[in-house]
Parts: sequence; C-alpha cells; structure tokens
Amino acid sequence: MELAYYSDYAVRLVNSEEPVRGKDTLTSVEAVRDLFGVNASAARRATDADVTRFRSVRARLRAVFEAADKGDETLAVDLLNSLLLEFPVSPQISGHDFRDDDGRPLWHMHLADHPSNATAGYAAIAAMGLAFHLTEYGVDRLGLCQAPPCRNAYLDTSTNRSRRYCSDRCATRANVAAYRARKRLEADRSGSSGLAAETAQRASASGER
Repeated sequence: MELAYYSDYAVRLVNSEEPVRGKDTLTSVEAVRDLFGVNASAARRATDADVTRFRSVRARLRAVFEAADKGDETLAVDLLNSLLLEFPVSPQISGHDFRDDDGRPLWHMHLADHPSNATAGYAAIAAMGLAFHLTEYGVDRLGLCQAPPCRNAYLDTSTNRSRRYCSDRCATRANVAAYRARKRLEADRSGSSGLAAETAQRASASGER
C-alpha cells in the first residue's frame, strides 16, 4: 500500500461532517467502520465508544486543514505534530498479497499501528498519511472547498497547484454561480448606462427649448 493512500483517511474522516450545512454522517459504529474502507480487520475493532472518539479526532484534523487554508503553515504543522505524538505508528516493509511475474513479493511501505482501540489506529494512519502529503507537496496542498456553503477538505495533487474545490460538482456549481453573477453585473451596468443616456437626452432636449 503506497503511503499517499493513507492521507485519504484524513479526508474521509473530516468530510464525514459538513458544519455549514449542519450534516454529520458519523452517528453510529457502522459509520465508523465504513471509514476504514478495505481495511476490514481494523474496522472490526470499532465499538460504539469510538463514535465520540472519532468525532474528537475529526475536529483536530479539520483544524489542520483550516490552518492550511488560512495560510498559517506553522499552526497546521504544530496541530499535525500533536496528533503524530499522540497516535504513533511503526513504518514497516510489507509484501503481503502482492507478487510479481516471478512470484516474488512487491515490497512496499506499510504503516503498522498498535492501537488500544479503533480510533487510535485510524487516527495514527490518518495523521501519518497527512504528514507525508504535507512534507511531500507542501502545506498549501491541504485545502477546504471554496464553493459556498461546502467546506469539505481536499488534497491538491494538481501539477500547477490550482485546485480550489473538493469535487467536480462543486467546481461546476461555483462556475455557474460566477457566470450568473457576471451576467447580473453586466445587466446592471447596461441598465445604468441606458438610464444615464436617456437622462442626458432629456437634458439636451430641454436645453434646446
């Protein structure tokens, strides 16, 4: 499993809540288990007690994205470091379930967690994955969607650091809103110009009389 994969753990957890819309899907142990994705063995450790613990970690991860979104690089790193200290992992070389044409393992880095509960395991992987992404691409690659009211987290992997939205849907919605705003402005300006011209014509006609 590539290390970049682990950063998605952080995004999935943060986006389980949409504060502006008042939505929160993290309401049950089943929702906690769904966040683990294909990591079924880790998901089985989850209990009802993890719902509250996951929400706490979620708030701390969102704070990292918020700091990055505001350009406060030092705060983002400090917040992430506090998570890394609290939820450590052990990097290991793994070759499980992968074989090349000669039957040899395809060695890759794997983050082995040693959690006391499901939250600790998930938080450790999410924090480490986010740390790898931040140090590899820069803190400005951690963002929050710019399409109001959405504030979902995303990881910018674009070549020109141009990503501003969490999804194509939000990008389209923002573009449509911007287009309509431009059209309204043009209409207002056109109306103002027409009114000014009409006033000038009336003034000229009055002067001629």
